[in-house]
Amino acid sequence: MKNKLFITLICIFFAAAIVWGFLRFVIGGSEDSGTGGNLELIISSPRSDQILKSPLSIEGEAKGYWFFEGSFPIKLLDKDGKEIAVGIAQAQGDWMTSDFVPFKAELSFNYLATSSGTLVFEKDNPSGLPENAREMRIPVTIGFSDNIKVKAYFNNDRMDPEFSCNKVFPVEREIPRTKEVARAALEELLKGTTKEEEAEGFFTSINPNVKIQSLTIENGVAKVDFDEQLEFQVGGSCRVAAISWQIRETLKQFSTVKEVIISINGCSEDILQP
Repeated sequence: MKNKLFITLICIFFAAAIVWGFLRFVIGGSEDSGTGGNLELIISSPRSDQILKSPLSIEGEAKGYWFFEGSFPIKLLDKDGKEIAVGIAQAQGDWMTSDFVPFKAELSFNYLATSSGTLVFEKDNPSGLPENAREMRIPVTIGFSDNIKVKAYFNNDRMDPEFSCNKVFPVEREIPRTKEVARAALEELLKGTTKEEEAEGFFTSINPNVKIQSLTIENGVAKVDFDEQLEFQVGGSCRVAAISWQIRETLKQFSTVKEVIISINGCSEDILQP
């Protein structure tokens, strides 16, 4: 009798473990760290069987303490653990709570093959203390499409009617897939605004017919060299600042770019001076 009871308890234990494992798979097949076994994140999109393509929309719910100032970071890693994209999950409600709070995020990336990867959700941890760290990892399949979307940054007299010089705003462009996505985004910037964008208040401070002579990105630093048309007859500190911000923000949309160095004909000193 005792043996039967023991076997029954063992079966119940393993059944509970299987159910718990299934529940964890339902919320994203995650491998979480430091959660203490408690459900803290529920991912509703993407689905576990979905091939991820750019731009990737992410939706779900997270406990309020995952947020700081209403956000927390999300990363997409390739099969080797290399960072492909970084995005910010934004709370869609009051995050000052211990309850679940809905969030949304979007990741843009340029990937040229279908492969396995990992979607990493990180609890925002401004303290930097290990005991406050949390993360949830979801194995995913990363795919690609024929076209990708990039952003070009322009001035806008509706969003910034006083023209603050250092305020620029993105427009989205769809372009053919390319390995040189940062250069392609800059090319879109140099094309200037479309009629539709101008009707929405967008305009550019950059001269027409500017040419990119070279662009390299290494160790988080983008070095871009233009021809002399970039600063031809450009005067005034405000316009100079606007041009610089348009170029820098267009390049900084990519997670691999933290700093931008602008040069003309190989010279970076005294460039874009009023």
